[in-house]
Amino acid sequence: MRIGELARRTGVSGRSLRYYEQEGLLSAERTPGGHREYAETAVARVRRIQELYAAGLCSSKIVTLLPSLCGDGPAGESLVGELMVERDRIDRMIEDLRRSRSRLDAVIDDARRDGGTGMPFG
Repeated sequence: MRIGELARRTGVSGRSLRYYEQEGLLSAERTPGGHREYAETAVARVRRIQELYAAGLCSSKIVTLLPSLCGDGPAGESLVGELMVERDRIDRMIEDLRRSRSRLDAVIDDARRDGGTGMPFG
């Protein structure tokens, strides 16, 4: 299928599909006229890529995990271990964001109390 068809079937822009190819996440054959031709399996692969991006993974991590997740490579404990490392990284980010939100809440409370002037209302 051509890039427009893959974009339509996956809801991903052609620009994103070209980026996935550039990053080594997706591959296409070329027609004699230079057009990209994707296999039917590209639909599931693009959906998996989107799922991994939505899970907070970057393209360099996705490219290492994708073969195992798409059946192109061995899966097993090492895959599960890598996914758990990513989950732990996201958990740390969540905790950092919670701390930031708590600090911001304190600033908001101070601003409400003193009108944002640094001086209490009188």
